[in-house]
Amino acid sequence: MTIKTLLLSGAAGAILLAGTAQAQNSAPESLLPASKAQPAKPAPAKQQSVDEAFGDIRMESGEVVQEVPSLEGIWSVEQVEALLAYIPTVAAEGLNPADYRADELSELLTVKGPGGEVNRMASEIFVWLVEDLRDGRTPMESRRQWFVIDPDADRLPTWKLLEDALASGDIAGTLDSLDPVHPDYDKLRTELASAKDPAKRKLIRANMDRWRWLPQDLGKQYLLTNVPEYKLRLTVNGRIIKSYRTIVGKPGRTATPQLAEMVEAVIYNPTWTVPQSIVKGEGLGAKVLGNPGWAKAAGYKATKGANGWVTVVQQPGPQNALGLMKLDMPNPHAIFLHDTPNRNLFAQDNRALSHGCIRVQGARELAMTMSMLGNAKSKEDLPLIQQEVSEITASGEYTRYAMDKQWPVYITYFTMASDVDGVMKTFGDIYDRDAPVLAALDAPRQSNRARETSEEVVEIVDDMQT
Repeated sequence: MTIKTLLLSGAAGAILLAGTAQAQNSAPESLLPASKAQPAKPAPAKQQSVDEAFGDIRMESGEVVQEVPSLEGIWSVEQVEALLAYIPTVAAEGLNPADYRADELSELLTVKGPGGEVNRMASEIFVWLVEDLRDGRTPMESRRQWFVIDPDADRLPTWKLLEDALASGDIAGTLDSLDPVHPDYDKLRTELASAKDPAKRKLIRANMDRWRWLPQDLGKQYLLTNVPEYKLRLTVNGRIIKSYRTIVGKPGRTATPQLAEMVEAVIYNPTWTVPQSIVKGEGLGAKVLGNPGWAKAAGYKATKGANGWVTVVQQPGPQNALGLMKLDMPNPHAIFLHDTPNRNLFAQDNRALSHGCIRVQGARELAMTMSMLGNAKSKEDLPLIQQEVSEITASGEYTRYAMDKQWPVYITYFTMASDVDGVMKTFGDIYDRDAPVLAALDAPRQSNRARETSEEVVEIVDDMQT
């Protein structure tokens, strides 16, 4: 392929031709843009001030510490009524209005009037709404193999949202501002509005909640793979520039977990360090040491330590289990996106075949695209990068090609979502992850939920080819 053809047909060229130089030149810290503007905040009247919320406590040692901000505000009758009016509307967001005790609050306001008890209950209900709309209603124990750390609770702290809502009086606007901004969330909301079948409604609600588990805004440019769809998307400014077929983990211990990581580099001509479960457990080490001719043909090199420990590394080459490239995205699961020598498997419909990592059809094109987008400062840089990468690939030598501008990659699990053509579809629940989410949405709301999973990290130690 000529340089001109690559620039005009590849994803990097498409981005430039689409006029997205700004996205291309974004620094890593700009990948997650600011949230929706919050309502303007006039000077508070009865609302507790930030200074009061952060009241200092002097310890005996003289050290000054700060209290946790208050999660209880002073509510006017009008603000309580606005909260009561908002609660029924959460049904459109896939939430259950009965979770938020509107009848109980209304009765308390009628009997007691504004003041202490009403302030406490209204504040608690508001906090629950914030947590469910911003973070998702599903507790962590029902999010199987979910290891994404959602930054929204730190970026949009609950106490600040409460303070802003009461200061501005815009209760509904503050809560509405927490919705995910990805267009798929709006599409699911539209589907929910017209769905009549109870099972379909539950599935829509579950997948709407999955969007709330992620950052509210995924950024201007990112990679996203939906595991049950077996597809990877390269997205810039809301537009899918390129999509790729994928192979994902087999069900069971090797199921692909859900992650949000940063691609730091492209590895060309990767090596593969064979895990001891294969070296020792399956006898590969002895086979490599005992049959050097076969080992050389397969690309294996073995070393035996003084203690008898055998290490086997598959060298770069066409037979390497990782193919000719992988995206370096450090994480404790050892999950990454990579090439494969067995490209015929991409023709299968069921592509849950790997040991957990994600194999990508067209991985070499993806590698070149990421090298360009991660390092080019202008379109004039693209042919130079292509030439450099072509020489690296041809050399057959292991090379880590760092990206100056790192890209987020989201490994997600949606069983109802838009396909790459924008059509809403359902996908097979290949890992049986829907059931616990559906059960959690039907169960009473769980308070004081953990923000991070306690589930065991399953390190994917190999990706032997099927």
